[in-house]
Amino acid sequence: MFAATAFADQLDQHNQLVDKFVNELHADPLVADCAAHGDFVASTSTAFDHVEFPPSSFDTAHSSVTPWNDSFDEGKQRVKVDNIVTVEGLGVRQNSSDDPADLKFRCGYVGTQMLAFSWNDPVPPAKAHAAPAPGKHKGAKGKHSGSTKSSTKKSSGKSSKKATSSKSSSAKSSSKKTSAKKKA
Repeated sequence: MFAATAFADQLDQHNQLVDKFVNELHADPLVADCAAHGDFVASTSTAFDHVEFPPSSFDTAHSSVTPWNDSFDEGKQRVKVDNIVTVEGLGVRQNSSDDPADLKFRCGYVGTQMLAFSWNDPVPPAKAHAAPAPGKHKGAKGKHSGSTKSSTKKSSGKSSKKATSSKSSSAKSSSKKTSAKKKA
């Protein structure tokens, strides 16, 4: 219940910020949404308390909505988006005596729904420190997504044949063939 209340509060804060950017600073609604999301994400960083968006953040020199119709990026966020939105703000650091940082937020949208997000966070995510070395990670990932998954599915499929009807087993087999074709 607490998590639902916290999410509702967060969503309410996001919507209030979007309304402020649109109504008071005359921002494009997608740019305002991207900025509000950027403010939230930056506030979760160990480096920043919040982001300030002066009126100039929403002019054409510091923000844009670009029709895209392609992948958001070539990394983990390869999702196809219709628009790329960019907006700049000033990251107010946790230690307020330090100078603010120029932050750039990039959001990918299909319609009004944000599907991807990136920003120039100066602090790498905490998860990156715990991850194995890049060479090892890629190798393990390749093994996992290749033969390990297939053998796991095959063995579970074999045991499933005994416990389920032949119709459901053949449906599982055809889904394995489909996913194998997609990988090739």
